[in-house]
Amino acid sequence: MTHFRIAGTGSCLPEKIITNNDLSEFLDTSDEWIKTRTGIERRHVLSDGESLLSIGKEACLRALKMADCDPAEVDMLICCTLMGDFISPSLSCMLSGALGLRQDCFTIDQNMGCCGFICGLRTADAFFMSGSVKKVLVVSSEAMSRLVDWTDRSNCVLFGDAAGAVLLEAADNAVDFDFNLAESHEHLHVKRAGDNCPYNSYNYGNEQIIHMNGQEVYKFAVIAIVDRIKSLLNKNNLSPDEIDTYLLHQANLRIINSSIQKFGQNPSKFPHTIEETGNTSSSTCAYLLDIQNRAGRFRRGDKVVLCAFGAGLASIAAYIEW
Repeated sequence: MTHFRIAGTGSCLPEKIITNNDLSEFLDTSDEWIKTRTGIERRHVLSDGESLLSIGKEACLRALKMADCDPAEVDMLICCTLMGDFISPSLSCMLSGALGLRQDCFTIDQNMGCCGFICGLRTADAFFMSGSVKKVLVVSSEAMSRLVDWTDRSNCVLFGDAAGAVLLEAADNAVDFDFNLAESHEHLHVKRAGDNCPYNSYNYGNEQIIHMNGQEVYKFAVIAIVDRIKSLLNKNNLSPDEIDTYLLHQANLRIINSSIQKFGQNPSKFPHTIEETGNTSSSTCAYLLDIQNRAGRFRRGDKVVLCAFGAGLASIAAYIEW
């Protein structure tokens, strides 16, 4: 059965860098407090002249260049984002035009929170298996700086902005996924802003910010990562030792270290970029994948596992043969 191979990767970070010390200028926090609890040292945020469109476009162009793929060859564009630059048109529509994709290239936005990029790979895989596409761009472009509460030290210190992309090509490589939804939203959600409709009483004012119970999300994440990866490996008759690289959602360095201990693997199998970027929602795995790929980490035939967790409460893992 036809699945896909990763032919090219790309990523882009906004130019503006916010260090922990920068945050301590207006928050009751410190570099030590943040690093000890999260592992984060700095994050990038969109500033004047930048947008989700601009960083998403750059990530896609870099992936296309690595794959030596002309934009006209792309059959489908999947864009993973919590919130585009506009409510409408979708970010994928805007990216398609900015990249010069064919007018019949099918575009779609997906909002699956931090699980978005891997869910995007799962969606692409379904189209590859149907035989309807040969090349697909999957891009995650996220601006968490637009959604955090910048007065809450337990919230805004965690997040950053970033984009990451992959160009997928039809291939017979081994690919599989494991997804689970706990059907709970109270511990992690973003409410929509209020409206002035006279026929309902919905009004949250301007409360379009992240609400998160960090302790509950942490407990969920530690369990979900182990459950998803174990289930995925069991389905494919693989042991943890047989996996060459684990790419986990970059939410908290303590969560990553906990996963390393539970699987009894060498820490070198679990690369991380959270120190530089913080949690960039769905783009963390996409960005990490590109950084590792450009560092020459992957070889043909390598077994790679990606895993993410987030709002929903959803969790997903992917097994990809390089």
